[in-house]
Amino acid sequence: MRPIRPGRRNRLRDHASLFRYAAILWALLLVCSVNSTFAAEPKFDAARAFGYLTKVCRLKSRVSGSSGMAEQQKLIAEHFRELKAQVKFQSFDAPHPLRGTPVRMNNMIISWNPEAKKRILLACHYDTRPFPDRDRYRPQGLFIGANDGASGVAFLMELGNLMPELKISHGYGVDFVFFDGEELVYRDNDPYFLGSKYFANQYKSEPRDYDYVYGVLFDMIADKNLAIYMEKNSIKFAPQLTRSIWLAAQKVGVRQFIPQAKFEIRDDHLPLNEIAGIPTCDIIDFDYPAWHTTRDIPRACSGASLEKVGKVMIYWLQNIPESNN
Repeated sequence: MRPIRPGRRNRLRDHASLFRYAAILWALLLVCSVNSTFAAEPKFDAARAFGYLTKVCRLKSRVSGSSGMAEQQKLIAEHFRELKAQVKFQSFDAPHPLRGTPVRMNNMIISWNPEAKKRILLACHYDTRPFPDRDRYRPQGLFIGANDGASGVAFLMELGNLMPELKISHGYGVDFVFFDGEELVYRDNDPYFLGSKYFANQYKSEPRDYDYVYGVLFDMIADKNLAIYMEKNSIKFAPQLTRSIWLAAQKVGVRQFIPQAKFEIRDDHLPLNEIAGIPTCDIIDFDYPAWHTTRDIPRACSGASLEKVGKVMIYWLQNIPESNN
């Protein structure tokens, strides 16, 4: 038996086959490359975030100056120190609304890339209201504050796990700030936002070698039925920032960020905007029936909602627009 000598037609057929095989191999390499890129993208873990929320809620009441608050501070500090972040306490005293005696307040400042002079501020309040005063049946009962308190804490704890992997735009540094004394209130005329007011005044008056480009406040972001509208004061004080976050939500397909204004809310972002001059947006779901009631417990919350906010912020942090300020 002797081999058949290939003719011109056979040689062309062989060349075509080689082209096909090369194209298939190139496509496979592209797929592998794309898959490895997606695999490397930091992913916000819904289950782990919800675990943080329940862990915080097991401390029960976290009123400013209470033992529950002290335990929470220890939990937060240990978490971020394990992640090699810089942890600082900004301490001050405020009079108790009823007794007038001083209450020790502690804002917690967690810094990533602390050497950077241009910085992003991501904040939440981590105290809980003394009582669930809007509860129809138990207005003096135990207020857990799963959404109104723990959700922002859990969100930043999980985001902290991802910070070493994120490529923050423009080389900005990032500070997580946990505000104390947001609602140490017993009566309608008691002062709110003690921690954020103190922080804003210190930022404005104390010498510093850094500036905050933008601030983002997270409040009540774990509602199972998540619907986050643009907040009116955020549009007023930080229109460019607010638009960029809702655009980020559109880019990553998170439809729970609804690009319409609905509520005008007094929150910790007001001192940051009005006193400190930091353009700050409030990300808050104010359509929450359990607000300030005994029903604000983990069962009313969802890790999937935290994950949706996380997905938006992971994209935004890596695509921060240049500031007009």
